[in-house]
Amino acid sequence: MEYLSDIVSSWLGNGVFYIFLILALGYLLGGIKVKGISLGDAGVLVIALIFGIVSYQLGGDFTLGEKQISLYNPEKFEGTFKLVSSLGTAMFVTSVGLIAGPKFFRSFNKKMLAYIVMGIAIIGSASIVTAVVVKGFSIDASTAVGLLTGALTSTPGFSAAKEVVGVNEEAVTAGYAIAYLFGVLGVVVFVQIMPKLLKVNIEEERKNFIAASSVDVAESKKVRHSVDGMGLFAFTLAVSFGYMIGCIKIPGLNFSFGASGGTLIAGLIIGHFGHVGPLDCRVKKETLNFMRELGLVLFLVGAGVPGGYSFITHITLKYFLVGIVMTLVPMIIGYFIARYVFHLSIFNNLGSITGGMTSTPALGALIRVAGTDDVASAYAATYPMALILIVLAAKLLLFL
Repeated sequence: MEYLSDIVSSWLGNGVFYIFLILALGYLLGGIKVKGISLGDAGVLVIALIFGIVSYQLGGDFTLGEKQISLYNPEKFEGTFKLVSSLGTAMFVTSVGLIAGPKFFRSFNKKMLAYIVMGIAIIGSASIVTAVVVKGFSIDASTAVGLLTGALTSTPGFSAAKEVVGVNEEAVTAGYAIAYLFGVLGVVVFVQIMPKLLKVNIEEERKNFIAASSVDVAESKKVRHSVDGMGLFAFTLAVSFGYMIGCIKIPGLNFSFGASGGTLIAGLIIGHFGHVGPLDCRVKKETLNFMRELGLVLFLVGAGVPGGYSFITHITLKYFLVGIVMTLVPMIIGYFIARYVFHLSIFNNLGSITGGMTSTPALGALIRVAGTDDVASAYAATYPMALILIVLAAKLLLFL
């Protein structure tokens, strides 16, 4: 029995074991299809959330034989999951930037105005819902802003809200944890279900979309020095550069793009130029696809486990329903504006919604549905405006 206790204790005391077990079970769940709709990578998030919730319910220690064994607790593994989440975000968003970069700046046209307006419309409508909730439903501003940032899965907005002097940080954290679950899954399901509801011919739409988004990327005839065959030098350089950008704060506003915004910008810039002096900074497509997928699922594990733990400790039905409204209203408004005002194709429409909702998992789901990485351009074009506005909104709404 002592031998068995030692083995079980080693398993349950190892954060790496938890991470890969969640990934394995998440991929199994994500592969299940119901009427053509699957969770995909978001299956990892569901398992991570369940893991966090079950850990809270079981809590504490138990005795196996004569050995005291500790189950998961946020204090013990908080650093592990935070690091995994940060690594995942950096890998995924940098990959998106490097994929979109070669075409992004060359395709600036009237659609860019549409993406800017989409960011304003999505964050603006979500902010209006928040104001109505505070004034009409007697929910305190701290909790409401937490719900807003959770509904939009915006960690920068969440962090910015907690920085405001006099804010109830515990209420902000509770609101964020309650709304985060549907904030992620709602957008993931939305980008999959809309093409089916509209009976979109995906194959034809993909063909037209790729043709419309095709931009000739001029290849430099100058010979560049390749540091490594996979492009890992360029990738790691982009992540490092991105963190430098993300740490820059705008005086007075106390605003920064953070790790996600910084790495996106760095990826776009390095992807656009493709070199730094004589050094080749092009990254192989296979490398980018792998980094994007691995980054996404690591982010889901790192954010999901603590999120599930926090969710079960703060959940109330009233706040959960408010969070659902805060997620759905901006998406629906954004969809109709994109379709009937700017006449965007379904893929650009949904891509801009994932950017406006600052939803990393939803972009992964949309890429899988669309069958092309080009949808990342709409995400990349909308995301920066949405990021700036959600940070500002989170601070301003606290004064209601």
